Amino acid sequence: MNLCPKRWSRRKEARPREILEAALELFAEKGYAATRIDEIAKLAGVTRGTPYLYFAGKEDIFKALINELLLPALDEAEAMLDGFAGSASERLRRVVHVWWQGMGETRLSALPKLMIAEAGNFPEVVQLYNDQFIVRGQVIFRREIEAGIASGEFTPIDVDYALHVLVAPVIMAMLWRYMPQGCGFDKLDPIRYLDTLLDLMLRGLLQRPESLSEASDHA
Repeated sequence: MNLCPKRWSRRKEARPREILEAALELFAEKGYAATRIDEIAKLAGVTRGTPYLYFAGKEDIFKALINELLLPALDEAEAMLDGFAGSASERLRRVVHVWWQGMGETRLSALPKLMIAEAGNFPEVVQLYNDQFIVRGQVIFRREIEAGIASGEFTPIDVDYALHVLVAPVIMAMLWRYMPQGCGFDKLDPIRYLDTLLDLMLRGLLQRPESLSEASDHA
C-alpha cells in the first residue's frame, strides 16, 4: 500500500502558501518578468491552472508575498522579542539575531533583491513593502536604541541615521545570499558578520566613563 499522499490530496489550505513560496524562489532566481505562472505551478507541485484559483495573476502573487509571507514572519519576530529582559545592548543584539533568523535565513531574504530589481515596475508593491516592513522594522530598532539612550547605557546619537547605519549591513547580508559564487561574499559567515557589526555598533553606542563623568559635572 502506498501511504504517501498524492500531491492533489494535500489540504487546500496549504496550497496558496506553497504557490507563494515557489513564486518567491523563482522571482529571486529569474526575476519577476522572466517567471511564468506555469513555472510557479510546477515548482509548487500543483496543476497549471491552480494558481488562478487563489490569485488573479502574477502581480497579485507579488503583492500576496508581502501580506501572506512577510508580515506573519514579522509578527513572529516581534513576539519573540516581547518580554525579553536584559540590558539595552543585549536587547539590540537579540533584535538583530531574531530579525536574521526570521528573514535572513529564510526565503524571505530574497525580498530586498526583488524589491530593488522591480522598484520601477511595481511602485505600489514597493510602497507596501516599505510601509508594512521597512517602517515597522525601523520602529523596532528605534525603540531599542532610544530605550538605551534613556537608561543612560547608550550615548545620545542621531537615532534617525543610526537606524540606517545598523539596518543597511543587515540588508546587505540578505543580498549576499544571492550573489554569484566566487565573488567572495559566499565565504562570509553571516552570524559572524552580524556579531562583528554589533560589536562595532555597540562600541560606538555605549557610554564611556569619561562621558558619564562629563554628564555628572553638568548635572
